Amino acid sequence: MSFFRYLLKNTQALHNQKQADSILNSLIAPSISTNLQQVTILFSGIPELTTRKLSLKTGQQAALVYMDGLVDKVMINTDILRPLIYGEYHEKDSLESAVTMGQIKRVQKWSEIEQALLVGKSILFMDGHDYALELETQCWPQRTIEEPQVESAVKSSHLGFIETASQNIAMIRRCIPSRELKVKELTVGERGSVKVSLLYLADVVNQEYIQELESRITQLDTDTILNAGEMESLIADNPYTIFPLFSETQRPDTTASHLLQGRAAIVVDRSPGVLIGPMTFPAFFQTVDDYSVRWIIASFIRLLRFAAFFIAVFTPALYIAAISFHYEAIPLQLLLWIAQSRERIPFPPLIEALFMELVLEMLREAGVRLPAPIGQTIGVVGGIVIGQAAVQAGIVSNIMVIVVSITAIASFIIPNLEMSAGIRLLRFPMMLLASIFGMVGIIVGAMTLIAHLLSLTSLGVPYSAPVSPLRISDMKDTFIRFPMLMMKKRPVSIRPRQLQRQGDRRKGREDP
Repeated sequence: MSFFRYLLKNTQALHNQKQADSILNSLIAPSISTNLQQVTILFSGIPELTTRKLSLKTGQQAALVYMDGLVDKVMINTDILRPLIYGEYHEKDSLESAVTMGQIKRVQKWSEIEQALLVGKSILFMDGHDYALELETQCWPQRTIEEPQVESAVKSSHLGFIETASQNIAMIRRCIPSRELKVKELTVGERGSVKVSLLYLADVVNQEYIQELESRITQLDTDTILNAGEMESLIADNPYTIFPLFSETQRPDTTASHLLQGRAAIVVDRSPGVLIGPMTFPAFFQTVDDYSVRWIIASFIRLLRFAAFFIAVFTPALYIAAISFHYEAIPLQLLLWIAQSRERIPFPPLIEALFMELVLEMLREAGVRLPAPIGQTIGVVGGIVIGQAAVQAGIVSNIMVIVVSITAIASFIIPNLEMSAGIRLLRFPMMLLASIFGMVGIIVGAMTLIAHLLSLTSLGVPYSAPVSPLRISDMKDTFIRFPMLMMKKRPVSIRPRQLQRQGDRRKGREDP
């Protein structure tokens, strides 16, 4: 008996699906009762669908359909229902004159009506009209604008993106109030469409990047896009690399800075992250605060970040290689202290290092997932307690705790979260190569890493630029930052249409 019920339910569901598909491929009818019946079939099983039937003073029947929770109730009552009920609407007038909305669009296809209702718009049907009005009434729960936690700044703006694309674009336009800031709106997703906006400065950006990005985005065939990270993995030049090829930021000022340099920004609705491309490897070591402090301080901090990259990748591997193969290169006093520290350790250096590194990664992940007050406690107290207990138990040596701590601190200095995660993973194959081949393995690993970086591209731009190919003019803002007055041109590596971004002298200053 249950089998027949199951078969009956499946048959009914298949019949409803065929009915819905047939409706979506047709146009609306002049009869309001027919249209409301088709709306009921399309949105069966969706209790949020609200239908408000109205009788106008002329005797005509109208109906307003919307999704509860996705619309602005005040706007509906003030700008739609009140004019319809109390206004003087005549049959000879256009339907648009019946409401006091700013953005109104005529629709006839049921496929357009379905998408409009699902994104929070309202649909107004009028008896005797073979079209309906699509009204902009979107309003959904959203958080306040605040500084992003993963990209905090000391002297720069404290505004961050939210999950609404229109608000994010408004914040970017506030940073760059120029008519050359263009926006291309695209739609992605077969099951749940999402609006993707492509932002660029028309007189600065290389149009090849815009055409390439538009082509990659429009060719996506997926159910939907939930966040900018999914978009990045789908449109990247090389989806298998450990390094990010697009920068994801939650800061409007950072986005504006990249746009002014000649890059493009991708704003994904429902995501607080904005993708920036094309990117180069050195650009991930720059922050917006670098341009808010004196150039000497910014240059020192930037060099510190590049040093941290090498420390985070190679320090554990160098320790393993020195202990296992090249102990003669260690000073005698230090070697005796290391031997004394390791005399009770039953494991080889590789196992010792892997144990500490994995414990550190677990502590870091636990600190991220737990609530902020508890996460900080886990990160600090847990690291100290576990490290001290492991040393006293004879599982790891004191110097290994020091090496792992230095490595962790170095990886946390990297300003970009994705780049920092990739760097942390790189040290594991480096440790394995060092334990098998010693210093030769580290050199081979470093050469492989360099070759991989040289082979990567971001929208066709070499990832290793401006080092390879060498661009001397771009070195003013790569490893160190020159004074702002000396950086008169945009980065040549990303091939902007307009190179000049500063004049030869400051305005108002007379030549001596």
